[in-house]
Amino acid sequence: MAQTKRKQKFIDVEMPSISKTTQLRAYSIEELEGKSIKYDLTRILRGKGMEIKLKVKIKKDEAIAEPTNIKLLPYYMKKIVRKGTNYVEDSFLTNCKNAQIKIKPFLVTRRKVSRAVRKALRNKCKEELIDYVKELTSNEVFEDILKNKLQKIISLKLKKIYPLSVCEIRVLDVVKEK
Repeated sequence: MAQTKRKQKFIDVEMPSISKTTQLRAYSIEELEGKSIKYDLTRILRGKGMEIKLKVKIKKDEAIAEPTNIKLLPYYMKKIVRKGTNYVEDSFLTNCKNAQIKIKPFLVTRRKVSRAVRKALRNKCKEELIDYVKELTSNEVFEDILKNKLQKIISLKLKKIYPLSVCEIRVLDVVKEK
């Protein structure tokens, strides 16, 4: 007895965090559960080299992709750090309303500064990010980063210590969902 051949079809996947829709190939919509999508945001963000990873979840016969990771691409970071400046990096885990996330901020000063100033910037940035994130869900944090809202808030707070030329979130990663 011959088996019937199944044919893959394109299924629409909604990406509400970036207001886009994409299509994935699968036999059925249930098969897409847990699949990951990598999307380049460079054109959407007008040249800011950024990449987002999304995970597909099925809700009421609709495929919705939720962000799990966002990162700046290395070529963009190389471009924003110039000669005669210092950069400050950090990495820490913190909790938001619905998940535990890893945040890696990336700060670039306008001129060369002492180690004490860089340490003060790093500590203040960590403190402000932890306070900001604890009242939001992970999706809201991703949207704030894409709209540059979070970076602007942090930059204004750190301006009191030393004015920055660039304040970015290099990596934001959902480590564990609650």
